[in-house]
Amino acid sequence: MAEQNTHDHDVDEQELTLMDHLVELRDRLLRMVLAVLIVFIALFAFSEDIFTLAAEPLLNLMPEGTSMIATGVTSPFLVPFKLVLMLSLLLTIPYLLHQIWGFIAPGLYSHEKRMVTPLLISSVVLFYCGIAFAYFVIFPILFGFFIGIAPEGVAVMTDIGQYLDFILAIFLAFGIAFEVPVATFLLVAAGVTTPDKLAEKRPYIIIGAFVIGMLLTPPDVISQSLLAVPIWLLFELGLIMSRIFLKDKIKQQEEENVIMENDDFQLIEEPVAAARSDFPDDDHDAQGNPINPDNADNEPQDGDNGELTDEEMERLLDEAEHEEEENSRDDEMDDDEPDQTEKDRKDH
Repeated sequence: MAEQNTHDHDVDEQELTLMDHLVELRDRLLRMVLAVLIVFIALFAFSEDIFTLAAEPLLNLMPEGTSMIATGVTSPFLVPFKLVLMLSLLLTIPYLLHQIWGFIAPGLYSHEKRMVTPLLISSVVLFYCGIAFAYFVIFPILFGFFIGIAPEGVAVMTDIGQYLDFILAIFLAFGIAFEVPVATFLLVAAGVTTPDKLAEKRPYIIIGAFVIGMLLTPPDVISQSLLAVPIWLLFELGLIMSRIFLKDKIKQQEEENVIMENDDFQLIEEPVAAARSDFPDDDHDAQGNPINPDNADNEPQDGDNGELTDEEMERLLDEAEHEEEENSRDDEMDDDEPDQTEKDRKDH
């Protein structure tokens, strides 16, 4: 009965612990939603100005007498609403990550906490830098190219809904692309690879950067390079960060790789040596020493000239004398057997 009560008490403690975590998760989610809602309410009054600011890279390049249009009945309301909501999420990213970090931090080790904190901060900063780079550098080049290739007599009148979807996709693409240093650092920190191995793959990284630039920018070398070159430079920045901040870990990983390679070599070499000693081939003897196939059967392998030494001659003579004595003894025994047979017959 006492054991049953103890078991029930432990189960209750586990349930309370789980409930505490669920309550904490609910509270943090509510804080995150409230933060986004507060920022959204504060910015919605300026929704028209915010959309004008977002459309400025295109509006500055459009011909005089043209403007953007709204093809949907609800577009004049829903497009600014969506833009302000996305902007609210973007501005509250640091607070959202802080709440997520506060929930998972108690389950991490101290060295993991020291590494995750700067990574989170650098990730947010790089994401913002990617968005700013797209807005101030890419958009003017991109929209200038599209408007410049419009056929004569065609008025450029972009739908505000399609424009918003387009710039949000570009913002997301460049924001993620600027996370290359963080991704590189995490790969090295997790032991998946090393800076030297990544440096060996630099040509493939550069080609991949230009492929991404080709897919996300107009088909000209300048626009493609404006995205590819930053991705490549950010990759190099990730390598530098990895070599500086993960110096001890990289050294330890290289030592472990050397030990593993030696162990693998021994695991392969020992069975091969054993098989070679058990089944020598035509080119090696039982000890694995090479044999000259031209004179393996006719010439001695110890480097002599084919003549017998004094010790070998003496051994052969002793063997011959011993064999002769045995033959003489056998002949005497054969001669005595008839005499013994004749004596037995007379006695009988």
